[in-house]
Amino acid sequence: MWTRLSNVFHNRSLQLRLGIIFFELLLLVLALQSWRAPFGFRLGDYVPHGISAKIPFERIDQEETERARDRAEEGVALIFRNNPTSLQSLPAELRAELGDIAQADSLTKLGSETLEDFGLTNTVPQTEKAKEAAERYGAKSPEDRFEKLRAAVVGPDQSMAQSRIDEMVEEFAQFIGPLFDTGIIDPKDVRRGITPDKRILVVDENQPDHTGRDALLPQVRLQDQLNEAGNLGRSWGKYPSLKKDIQPALSYWLFKRVQPTLRYDQAGTKSAIAKARENVEVRLERFIEGDSLIRPKETIDAERLTLLQDEYAAAENEIGWGARLTRVGIVFIMVLVLAGLNGFYIVLNEPKLARDVGRLITYCTALVITAFVGRLVSFDPLRAEIVPLLTVVLLIGVAYNQFLATLTAFSLALVLTMSTTGRLEDFLVLLSTCAAAIIPLRRVSSRATLIKVSFISALTYFVISCGSAVVETQSLSEVYNNTQFLVMSAKGASLCLVAGYLVAGSLPFVEKVFGVVTDMTLLELSDPSHPLLQDLVRLAPGTYNHSIAVASIAETAVEKIGGNGLLVRVGAYFHDIGKMLKPQYFIENVQEGSVSRHAQLNPAMSTLIIIGHVKDGADLAEQYGLPQPIIDLIEQHHGTTLVEYFFREATRIAECTPDHRNDAEESSFRYPGPKPQTKEAGVLMIVDACESACRTLTEPTPKRIESLVSNIVMRRLLDDQFDECDLKMSDIRVIQDSVIKSLIAVYHGRIKYPELQEARTA
Repeated sequence: MWTRLSNVFHNRSLQLRLGIIFFELLLLVLALQSWRAPFGFRLGDYVPHGISAKIPFERIDQEETERARDRAEEGVALIFRNNPTSLQSLPAELRAELGDIAQADSLTKLGSETLEDFGLTNTVPQTEKAKEAAERYGAKSPEDRFEKLRAAVVGPDQSMAQSRIDEMVEEFAQFIGPLFDTGIIDPKDVRRGITPDKRILVVDENQPDHTGRDALLPQVRLQDQLNEAGNLGRSWGKYPSLKKDIQPALSYWLFKRVQPTLRYDQAGTKSAIAKARENVEVRLERFIEGDSLIRPKETIDAERLTLLQDEYAAAENEIGWGARLTRVGIVFIMVLVLAGLNGFYIVLNEPKLARDVGRLITYCTALVITAFVGRLVSFDPLRAEIVPLLTVVLLIGVAYNQFLATLTAFSLALVLTMSTTGRLEDFLVLLSTCAAAIIPLRRVSSRATLIKVSFISALTYFVISCGSAVVETQSLSEVYNNTQFLVMSAKGASLCLVAGYLVAGSLPFVEKVFGVVTDMTLLELSDPSHPLLQDLVRLAPGTYNHSIAVASIAETAVEKIGGNGLLVRVGAYFHDIGKMLKPQYFIENVQEGSVSRHAQLNPAMSTLIIIGHVKDGADLAEQYGLPQPIIDLIEQHHGTTLVEYFFREATRIAECTPDHRNDAEESSFRYPGPKPQTKEAGVLMIVDACESACRTLTEPTPKRIESLVSNIVMRRLLDDQFDECDLKMSDIRVIQDSVIKSLIAVYHGRIKYPELQEARTA
């Protein structure tokens, strides 16, 4: 045992792979956020037994806090900037128009502006404020209003008119003095919805801060100020010259001439509102252990989900780093055990994946990314963990096999459930959906296969999801009436279709990354119009015919042992493409009666040419972008076998020439390999040798064909050519019988028809 451990520690390749796995496991633990407990509730979940608080906790009462903030917002005064510059010219303007009235002895001699400003026209005032002021005149006709106004301005003596006007203007200037402080609001701003009891903050236009005078709407609206209860309306008596007879006319004039001095400061008001809302302390809602959070037989809606999330956050805040590290360690051990089970299967059944560092990194990284993305999208509102899980499982099934895909699905479904909801029913849904997709995925002959598989998985998702809910609630009606749950189940089923389309669209990328080839690509390569096959039939027709025959025989043989018949058929089409670079050096392309070109070469040179067709074929395959599995078949279909004819010829020459005995070393006459690594490569080796040998038989009787095939297979066995592939002795026996039957069918004897007598001429 100690010796084995010592060998492990000194095996650099094994250390590298173990290090990669350990690093990927650490990444997986981080991707699962294993230091946090899973939050097991989702929107639309049915709660048959209710949920109680596990710990005492506090949460922000959003509704009460929002009401408090609304009240604070209502108490914020609307900010208006006051610019009374336009009021300063009012006394001078009034003086000018009163002078016009004093000098005019009739209404027709007044200017149009004065007529309009004092309402001395026949036009009915259109605004409410003008109507109200006009009614105060007490006279219906313009002439009556003019006479009444002129009498108040001129008085009994025309010579005293100017002094009366000066006195009236001076008192008028004092009368409107309060407007400079309070300002006048624009009626458009009043229509914003300002109520009479809404506080208004009047700030000077040039004041940098928001310090000013509080006011209400009646204090800044002109018509309210001119009312008897208003600031201006109460002050008429302080000014003797502004007699009662002239007050309606001056009120009307003010309505016509005064422009609003208050400008609504929207930015300042919003800032004050925001500050007031921020200053409101949050209102807390307190729960003690055992308080009912969700009653039995209720469905989790958005409000209830928020409540559960608040409890979860409170519980997480109480966990210390010691407990979190302990949890991380436990999760790591669980993942390590799971990785050990997966690794045991991979080492025994997928040696290529276990030995190839690149493939191992790709596989492990795919698992980590799936776990990370799956957990990330598992929460509301996406609930899409099935998409990355099913996508990767289908990709593994296409790239490797159903068994590895099933094991991967089990592992990923387990870790995702463990890190998300932790519920058994969710694990069953994920695993059943993946299994339903894997079972019919034995061969991907077309993209429609993946779409059909996704439909099957979608149906399985919906059925298992609903079935688990029925088992949990023990009531079909409750599940049927839960619309939100049915919608979420249907959404999950539709996401399965998304995964199928993702895989179908990414197959070329998958083939490149995993080094695999799908049946769709193989079917495309089997088209005789492929440039390489066209060149082969043109340059080396004998080799092309040989390749077609080998393809048919090998496909039949490999399918009988459970191999990929389509792969070996396409591989057989291309396995000898290297011969078309020197076609005349290969016997099947030499025309009858022609002299072989090898007659002028020594055996060693002939061997180099014969062996070279393997490397030439691999180079051509890479140049034309053939998949790696096809290139592998080209390189492995001769393994490390011996070029027997030229080796015997070299041996004969060496025996006759003592100085050249070293020219017949067996290693120089062997193909460079590698030996067959797969069932398909082993079958292709056998069929290629047997079909070529059968062409040399003068009378290919069944007995001779059987003896020939048996001898060739035995020589390959004794030469250890099948040591590196997974062919069993029983498989070799099946292959041998299939090849014999196929060759007998090809070279069976035919009836010799008598020659037709020449027709006699008359």
